[in-house]
Amino acid sequence: MPTLSTFAGAIYLLQILASAFLAILFLQSGIDKVVDRRGNLEWLKGHFAKSPLAGVVPAMVIAITILEIAAGALSAIGCAVIFFTRDSTVAFYGAVISAVSIIALFFGQRLAKDYGGAAVLVPYFLLALSAIYLLAQR
Repeated sequence: MPTLSTFAGAIYLLQILASAFLAILFLQSGIDKVVDRRGNLEWLKGHFAKSPLAGVVPAMVIAITILEIAAGALSAIGCAVIFFTRDSTVAFYGAVISAVSIIALFFGQRLAKDYGGAAVLVPYFLLALSAIYLLAQR
């Protein structure tokens, strides 16, 4: 383990923290969509009722659930791998899938004309982009 007060140590710590954050964010969201599928589906059907996506809500829920669970799982596994081996490859791909997930969510929010909901996603997207950059550092 590097000395945390060095530049290399700070990058190592940032990689672990960013990966842990993305893991928690996406595993919680993805697992919630699995555990409460009916509730999420009903809410999203209402949310997208007046949008061009109204007819594809069930398919969208499946797609975003897969993306979120993949992003969270890769980030969680990647966080552990960074901690034990300092290899950030798995976490890097978790961050990339995280960014793709957020773009999919952002697209849906914009089409649903939920501009406030879309705006809330911006800090998460910036974190995912930062994580991609940090995790590309070896």
